[in-house]
Amino acid sequence: MEMDDDLVARIDRPVIKDSSLVDPFAIDSEIAKSYSGLDSNFKRRMSRKMSKVWTGAEDARSKQLIPLQDITTAYGLFDVIIPPYNLDELASFYETSFANHAAINAKAANIVGLGYHFELSNGTKEKLEQAGSDDQLMRAYAKIERQKDELKDWLEERNDEDTFSHVLEKMLVDLESTGNGYIEIGRTVTGEIGYVGHIPATTIRVRRMRDGYVQIVNQQTVFFKNFQDRNASNPVTTDPRPNELIHFKKYTPKNSYYGIPDSLAASFSIVGDQLAARYNVDYFENKAVPRYIVTLKGGKLSTESEDKLFRFLQSGLRGQNHRTLFLPLPGDSPDNKVEFKMEPIENGIQDGSFESYRKSNREDILMAHQMPISKVGSVNGTSIAAALASDRTFKEQVARPAQRNIEKVLNKIIKEKTDMFILKLDELTLTDENTQSQIDERYLKMQVVVPNEVRQRLGMTLRADGQDTVQLGPQQRAEMLAQTRGTRQRDTERQNNASDSTATATGRNAGGEGRATT
Repeated sequence: MEMDDDLVARIDRPVIKDSSLVDPFAIDSEIAKSYSGLDSNFKRRMSRKMSKVWTGAEDARSKQLIPLQDITTAYGLFDVIIPPYNLDELASFYETSFANHAAINAKAANIVGLGYHFELSNGTKEKLEQAGSDDQLMRAYAKIERQKDELKDWLEERNDEDTFSHVLEKMLVDLESTGNGYIEIGRTVTGEIGYVGHIPATTIRVRRMRDGYVQIVNQQTVFFKNFQDRNASNPVTTDPRPNELIHFKKYTPKNSYYGIPDSLAASFSIVGDQLAARYNVDYFENKAVPRYIVTLKGGKLSTESEDKLFRFLQSGLRGQNHRTLFLPLPGDSPDNKVEFKMEPIENGIQDGSFESYRKSNREDILMAHQMPISKVGSVNGTSIAAALASDRTFKEQVARPAQRNIEKVLNKIIKEKTDMFILKLDELTLTDENTQSQIDERYLKMQVVVPNEVRQRLGMTLRADGQDTVQLGPQQRAEMLAQTRGTRQRDTERQNNASDSTATATGRNAGGEGRATT
């Protein structure tokens, strides 16, 4: 098979660095200076700086080749840092690798795609505890619910095209594809946040002094400030009020300006899987092994018959069923009998090549993402208990830590509007409603939580008497203690015989599939 040159290059170097074919910043600085949006003072300042590079006496100057990161390219012109890997190449893996695509989409769906809600801040809770009468509490709760609805409407109105959850999903796809994700913040003339949206990570570069970001798209240049940096000036373009960017990045110890994606660790598996898939496609389009052997004994075909037979074997058999070939043969002679045969070589079911290799590549890619295969599709042989355990591990080790990091940054946006609430991303649910209700009931009776905490999680309005713990009578208290300690034999037997619908930590296979394995 003749391999694709681009894919072969990726085997030697999985991610092409600084490719000028796809990097909008790896261009000559003189060309970049002609882009629209640049400030005239910036152009003059850069021209003077470029004219003084490695000059000597009179008109003598250095003739050495200048590296990309110098001022002869847009990277040096705008004083931005070259990413450790080509961002466009990293983003292309999201589109060309089905396993990488599925893992990234599953992360986006489970981390930010489940929605969000608002919880009371610690300061608001303290004020509620200081409220005197029930009447004051009711008015406070009514105000809280009203302000919560207004805050959600305000957040959703910051973008006319996308919902806030969709903005976060786009950012997270960029973050998992390239290691970097950006959210753009635009302000009104009064300084209030008026726009919240996503901006593609492949077009953004970080300034060396960390005083902002530069974007190049279609020969146009835009400068962005850091989020909440009110005093920063615009050293690049003519925009007097540049928008702000929030930069999310996946940590790497080798670079403090950019992040790298999880999929980079499996880049060889991604490229190898593409080559294996390409091989199978080429096999079906133009196989090197012939499907038929034609033998002619005791005679010679005419030139017209040979040409007709050749064209039939080349194109007549492909994609057409029950074709008929009429071929005139020479007659028998007294000494020779003419025999014509067409014998098929491949007449059985053909399996795809590299099946085990591609399966191994898929496992490597999912492992790099810490993504259980049950989250991207069902697999034969995976038990319910194993799937539940994998989901729990994914939630605790991947989804929830990522949510905490994103929530901390997003709450800076919420704090500019109000300090009554904090934004919380909805978590992956591992328990059904029946089991969750039993957990809530137990916590309420044990006075671990108050009714308002349960109502808030369910999205219900708060009540004035919901801040008080549930008071149990003597008989209810004794019953609760017996259930908690497990001292009643009948309760223990009932729990041991409980059906699968109430089991959360373990699971059973369907009938006939044997014991559940962990």
